[in-house]
Amino acid sequence: MPSVNPFSYSEKIPTFNLRLVKQNKHWRHHQVEFPVASANCYHGGEIARGEYFEPLKNAKIPLAILIHGWGDHSVLPFKWMADGLLKRGIACFVLYLPFHASRLPDEMKPRLNNLTPDEWFTGYQMAVTDIRFIIDWAAQNDHIDKDKIIVIALSLGAFVSSIAMGIDPRIKAGVFIVNGGNSGKIMQLNRVSYLKKDYRLPEAAYREKQKKYAQYLIDIADKGFENVEPEQKSYLIDPLTYAPMLQKRPVMMINALWDEVIPQEASLDFWKACGQCERVSFPSTHASIWLWYPLIIRRINKFLKTALS
Repeated sequence: MPSVNPFSYSEKIPTFNLRLVKQNKHWRHHQVEFPVASANCYHGGEIARGEYFEPLKNAKIPLAILIHGWGDHSVLPFKWMADGLLKRGIACFVLYLPFHASRLPDEMKPRLNNLTPDEWFTGYQMAVTDIRFIIDWAAQNDHIDKDKIIVIALSLGAFVSSIAMGIDPRIKAGVFIVNGGNSGKIMQLNRVSYLKKDYRLPEAAYREKQKKYAQYLIDIADKGFENVEPEQKSYLIDPLTYAPMLQKRPVMMINALWDEVIPQEASLDFWKACGQCERVSFPSTHASIWLWYPLIIRRINKFLKTALS
């Protein structure tokens, strides 16, 4: 049977357009544009965007791909984070997700909170493929150590990057902030009012869907996800589908104890499936996780010191 992999793309030479924004004696900062490599993308959204921060060092350096969550404002903490990583000699590529305003077609911007299932699926295809294409580009950059590529991502970005890490062994390590797996469980058990209204199912229907997804996970554990046709296309963009592929690889989860978006049950599902990786929870909600920014950075730095050694 043909491969079931929505994140495959035709190999081509990455053509990244870098525009220098700022430079000092320690680093360069570029705005970046590159063509979306995914087989499917939004009409009018064929160009991906981001920012690249490069330390001015002669030696080969690691690369951190930083990926924000829902909402353009969630990019800001990663720009702060990039400054600290640069001082540690780590290059940073801040990727704007396909759901970022700078990438969304004008027609989609007013209904960002009401995307169709197909549009969601396409956005995930684009985002995962963008990450893989950045790695293609990094492999051609003599300044980057291609064996030390990591992802650090928040919420929706963590969903996307955990999928990318699962299917692409070139990603050495991952830090996933306020993330989880099992999208059906997230939609059913979250405490966000509009999500509960629009997506919560009757208990019997929910349990039946969970039973079918659990069987799918058993099937792909036996045959590989590329060889099993899912009953629902959404299985292919669920982080839990790919979590077992992260076992025995450096992964850290940072969760919020009172997360109203990602229920603790969904975070634990991902944690167990990826081999019970390093995990820390802070007393916060989903959005207020950054109140613990200094401690989060300290934990990330400690993790990276081991993961990149």
